[in-house]
Amino acid sequence: MPDPPSSVPNRPYPRALIPQSFIQDLLNRVDIVDVVERYVPLKRAGANYVACCPFHSEKSPSFTVSQTKQFYYCFGCGAHGTAVGFLIEYTGVGFVEAVKDLAQTAGMQVPETKFEKPRNKTEEGDDLYTVLLKAAQYYRQQLKETPRAIEYLKKRGMSGEVAKEFGVGYAPGGWQNLQAAFTDYNAKALVAAGLVIQSDEGKRYDRFRDRIMFPIVDPRGHIIGFGGRVLDQGEPKYLNSPETALFEKGRELYGLYQGRRAIREAGRVIVVEGYMDVVALAQHGVGYAVATLGTATTPTHVQKLLRQTEEIVFCFDGDSAGRRAAWRALENSLEHLVDGKQLSFLFLPQGEDPDTFVRKEGKEKFEKMLGEAKPLSHFLLEHLKSQVDMQTPEGRAKLLQEAAPRIKQVAAPLLSLMLRKQLALLAGISQQELDGQFQIKSTAPKPPPPRKSPPVRQSLARKLIELVMLHPEFARDVNPAALHAVDDAAEDAVALKTLAALLDAAASGNTVVNWPEYFRDTEHADLLLQIEPALLKRQDADWSEAELRAEFSDGWRQLNQRIELARQSESIQKHGLTGEDLDRLRVAKGVGGPKVNG
Repeated sequence: MPDPPSSVPNRPYPRALIPQSFIQDLLNRVDIVDVVERYVPLKRAGANYVACCPFHSEKSPSFTVSQTKQFYYCFGCGAHGTAVGFLIEYTGVGFVEAVKDLAQTAGMQVPETKFEKPRNKTEEGDDLYTVLLKAAQYYRQQLKETPRAIEYLKKRGMSGEVAKEFGVGYAPGGWQNLQAAFTDYNAKALVAAGLVIQSDEGKRYDRFRDRIMFPIVDPRGHIIGFGGRVLDQGEPKYLNSPETALFEKGRELYGLYQGRRAIREAGRVIVVEGYMDVVALAQHGVGYAVATLGTATTPTHVQKLLRQTEEIVFCFDGDSAGRRAAWRALENSLEHLVDGKQLSFLFLPQGEDPDTFVRKEGKEKFEKMLGEAKPLSHFLLEHLKSQVDMQTPEGRAKLLQEAAPRIKQVAAPLLSLMLRKQLALLAGISQQELDGQFQIKSTAPKPPPPRKSPPVRQSLARKLIELVMLHPEFARDVNPAALHAVDDAAEDAVALKTLAALLDAAASGNTVVNWPEYFRDTEHADLLLQIEPALLKRQDADWSEAELRAEFSDGWRQLNQRIELARQSESIQKHGLTGEDLDRLRVAKGVGGPKVNG
């Protein structure tokens, strides 16, 4: 398939240069219904498939997948995209990773151009995924050969089955044990993968020594780093891989890959602080726990987990450090809260963590405590009240001062409303007074302003874009030269330029499965994404190709008339032509006669 014409630039993908022709070929080979059904059960509804949206809470299905057009759209929250986009949004992987995932299922090899420097390779071309996998295999073998490490895990209640599920291993003591796994211990890839440290003097030694090793995997199950825990006493208790080309602590969660199915079935996920907590909970049948990787819960963590489930429970120790960690998690969650989904906080008894508690008390008691976790709203207000003297006006004023920036961050409109009502009661003022102080506009519905008639050309241009997206072959019947001459300041210039680019691409013979994906990262992508849902309605209408072609021809004629009239009006202003001059021009150009209503 030829590359897009010069008027449609190749898209400069952020992390790799993957040819657009390959993307379209890939989308042509995979079926979005199969891709979505890996994660969301679909039901047929006419020509399409439907489900309750996985990106927001709803009781009746508004999430639609079109097998004909190979895209999804939610009429509730507006989520939309291709099979590539679905993997990115649902699993949290990057664009390149999503393309590689789909290519693997389709039996295709992702091409890499000579300009590409893949994110998972060093300058020498060593594949970091392969390096990390090889290290994990070495650590697992060392565990089998180290009775001391095996005895430690047995004392912690870990079975061989769970250790195998999580790929647990052991890094021996000593400074350069990885020499036994890698023939070239001086390879730069070992440093790039975070396995080896090189001093300023050039000396090398293993990063992980005498530690139980927990592989950290991405959503596709690829190892991207490690966490190591000391067997006895020592600092740091947990040691994580450094940030690498593959591993970002603020984006990843330990146990998410292994626990995805359990999270779906339970309808909740527990966020804990340590690897052993995740593994111990899984050992006792609580497989829906994940751990942060030596960092506070980040907004990215929250966003990723809310895509997976309806409820997040943050489980921390009941001491002051645990409450500080919980408060940071709360603050980083506010901008991603969704009405209908719940975040809550569970504080364990002093001196207990999930690992020790579940081993002592068992699954039933632990899950009972989960049901008693404090909702985010309770924890937020309790924490703020504890910082002030609620018996004085000064204290209540301080409460509102501290609450204001947090309430403004709350993304869920109904929860924000409930919190403001409670704060107003606590402070002894009305909600209207509170909203005034917080500078929050009333959410009460207002009558819509008088509606102006939209420009005729806007509806025509968008209609023609719809028709070309449905039937690219229509582009061969027209000459878009007049559209290329449209000035940037012209009315509806964006839609007209997008139509021109679409016609050029369609007329060039490109086999395009999804136009928004084809125009990804260009100025035309947003408008095409807005228009795409209208294709579902046209598909349901079941109009014949002949009817659509007639509609396109008529619309194209009208559009060209309006472009010509706009050009003539500009000439009148520039050259001072009279109305009679304009009439003569109209007749000469063959655009006279009655006006056509849009």
